Amino acid sequence: MSKHQPDTNAFRTLLDQPAPPLGTWLMAGTPSNAEALGHAGFDWLLIDMEHGPIDFRDTWQMLQAVDCTPATPIVRVSTSDDPALVKRALDLGARTLMFPYVQNAEQARRIVASAKYPPLGQRGFAGVHRASRYGTFSDYGKLANDLTTCIVQLETPEAIDRLEEIAAVEGVDALFIGPGDLSAALGCMGNLQDERVQTLMRSAAQRARAVGMPVGTLGPTPEMVKSFVEMGYDYVAVGSDLVFMMQQAKAVLARMKGCADNAPLKVAY
Repeated sequence: MSKHQPDTNAFRTLLDQPAPPLGTWLMAGTPSNAEALGHAGFDWLLIDMEHGPIDFRDTWQMLQAVDCTPATPIVRVSTSDDPALVKRALDLGARTLMFPYVQNAEQARRIVASAKYPPLGQRGFAGVHRASRYGTFSDYGKLANDLTTCIVQLETPEAIDRLEEIAAVEGVDALFIGPGDLSAALGCMGNLQDERVQTLMRSAAQRARAVGMPVGTLGPTPEMVKSFVEMGYDYVAVGSDLVFMMQQAKAVLARMKGCADNAPLKVAY
C-alpha cells in the first residue's frame, strides 16, 4: 500500500521489510535538499528541528517535498517536554516523531500523552490542517492515535540503563540510540569508536531486541553504520545533507588545489 494512503503509517511498514531501512538527516532546512535526497534512494529522512535553523514553516514545506518522493519523513522535535511543539508537528502532517534525550519512563509517558488524542492523551484537536488533508480526511481524528508513531531517543548511559522500563511504556513504538551524545556523556565526545560507546551500543541493541522493541541509530560513515546493523539495529541512518555537501566540497577543493584534505568531519547527533 502506498505511503500516501491516509490510513497508514509508512515508517511502521518500513520496519517490516527484510533489510534495515536506511535514512539520513535533513539539517539545512531546505525543501529542495529534502526532495533531492528523497529521490536519491533513502528509505526515510529525518527533519531535524532540534539542531539547526529548521522552524515549523520549514518543516511544513519539507514534509510536502518528501511526500513527493518515495522516502518516508520523520520529524525530530526540538524538545521532548513541550506538548505544543508536538501538536504543531502532528498537525503539519508528521506521522512519525522522534523525541530527543528521553531519560526515564515518566518522561516517555508524558511524550505519548502529548502525541495522542483523548482518552489516551491530551493532544489538542483541530479539524482542518494538513494532517487531516484540510478536513477532507474525515476519519483522521478517529484514526490519528493509531497512525502516530513515537520514537524515543536514549542518549546517556542512565537512559540506556532504563531501556526496558522506557520500552514498556504504552505508546512508545521504537527506540533510537544517539551515539554522539552518548560519547559526550561518557567523556569521549565525538569518538564513537571508544570501547565504552561500542559496548553500550551493542548492549542496547541486544536488550531492545530481547523485549521486541525496534531500535535505530546513525553514524557518520557507511562502515560504522554497517557495524551497527551487525549489532542488531533495526533501522539506521548515515550522515546528513550538510555532511554530504561538505564532504563533496572538501574533496573537490582538495583535487583542484592539488592537496589531500581527507580529515573526517566532526558530526554530532
